[in-house]
Amino acid sequence: MSNVLPKLSNESCRKARLSRDPRFDGKFFIGVLTTGIFCRPICPAVAPKEENVRYFDSAVSASSAGLRPCLRCRPDSAPNSSAWKGTRTTLERALTLIEGGVLSGNDGIDIEALSDRLGISSRYLRQIFSDNFGTSPKKYAQFRDLMFAKQLLHQTNLSVTQIAFAAGFNSVRRFNESFKQTLKLTPTALRKTTQKNAKGEKGTDKMAQITDGVMLSLFFAYRPPLNWTRQMAFYRLRMVEKMEWELDGEGYGRCFQFGEAKGYFEVSHQADKNGFKVNIYLASSDHLASLKNITMQIRRLLDLDADMDKIETVLASTAIMTKDMIQGLRLPGTWSVFEAGCRAVLGQQVSIIQATALLNTLVKAYGENVTISGKKVVLFPTPEAIAAASLDELKMPGARKAALKALGLFVSENPGGAVDEWLSIKGIGPWTLAYAKMRGLSDPDILLCSDLVVKKKVLSLYQQGVEPVAHDKQANTLSRVDYSELTDRLTEQASPWGSYLTFQLWNLA
Repeated sequence: MSNVLPKLSNESCRKARLSRDPRFDGKFFIGVLTTGIFCRPICPAVAPKEENVRYFDSAVSASSAGLRPCLRCRPDSAPNSSAWKGTRTTLERALTLIEGGVLSGNDGIDIEALSDRLGISSRYLRQIFSDNFGTSPKKYAQFRDLMFAKQLLHQTNLSVTQIAFAAGFNSVRRFNESFKQTLKLTPTALRKTTQKNAKGEKGTDKMAQITDGVMLSLFFAYRPPLNWTRQMAFYRLRMVEKMEWELDGEGYGRCFQFGEAKGYFEVSHQADKNGFKVNIYLASSDHLASLKNITMQIRRLLDLDADMDKIETVLASTAIMTKDMIQGLRLPGTWSVFEAGCRAVLGQQVSIIQATALLNTLVKAYGENVTISGKKVVLFPTPEAIAAASLDELKMPGARKAALKALGLFVSENPGGAVDEWLSIKGIGPWTLAYAKMRGLSDPDILLCSDLVVKKKVLSLYQQGVEPVAHDKQANTLSRVDYSELTDRLTEQASPWGSYLTFQLWNLA
């Protein structure tokens, strides 16, 4: 039986699974034909013989082949892997929408509507999913929902009914039928197995009903390396009081709003397990329907699904990063692209300390004060609040205040508008737009060439003899460098991971 893994060779997969190398976790899955299950490369079970193994590039491909997920290594908990997408833009856009829940829940659209949004025919959409996953877009979406539900069954004490709706199903009956049909086990049976395996474990408080909401404790895995010290330092320098906080010098917490859902999360790094313990506090159990999107946002914000080995290989191939590479440097995101845009506007032509002071003033004056699980927090101001604000509290030029208000008005009137349209706003330029996309959308390919720190570092490395682009040796003087040409070449070399090069340069400065 042939494998369906387009990038890694059979030999690479064999070595990775036998060594249980965590750097490959989520990059491929192991189908064991004799048992009918599929596993992660880090599965603790006795390694099967090679002749009984088939490799898959995704969990959904393994499921489509008739295999069920392993109950020991729990493929639902593996880091996501998007490296295989390559430049297939249409498929990537479709996956982004589907994984964001566009086909799930009461507000889910049908395949025809999704095809219209993508600008393709429904037949072509079905074809690209069949070619890449061996299944339809609808079944792909359902599988993702079921794997999220499986994770909640394993890691929380939420009721089956709560999990069904949190995973995007409109009825418990439909959830039970789909779960059994796809995963070869009922939710109740899986829950009993999980509880049996967890017997004797101490301190396992996976979910608790609290006086004014719900608290869930989950575990988010990642593929190493991850430099949490640097990432935490970045957050610490830019923290907003009562909106973000530090936990014992190691953990990070912040509050959020997603649609009607309000809450906060706290993460603690567990380096020995290549993951984070994540506690999520929701103001109401009614907000569980947003849980899947909230967990996806937290993973994006922490950049837990990045393939750092691949990214750093590309960066190391650029002449400018031949030395001083900082391993595991990820993109520290913000909760929303609007928040990132506001941070960028406030940070124009001022230091980080000044920008953070302005941001604290803005949130204190116009953010909503709420109490969740006994903790008093301040939510980031809504676009409507910024649009209507006087901003008199902010000590900065009137033109920048006007740009901030105009941004709030634009986003409030165009909540689903493309971020590139912000360039029509006076006071919003390419740097502001790029920063917002890099931190608010986690766009991986933003090299902030116009950033002063980046420019100084690039030119400094060039002056030291590092040659990011091929050029005439006789013109090797700083005064004769064409910075625009130099960074154009550098952007091409670092693509599609320019954002990671930006953070490397910021940290080297």
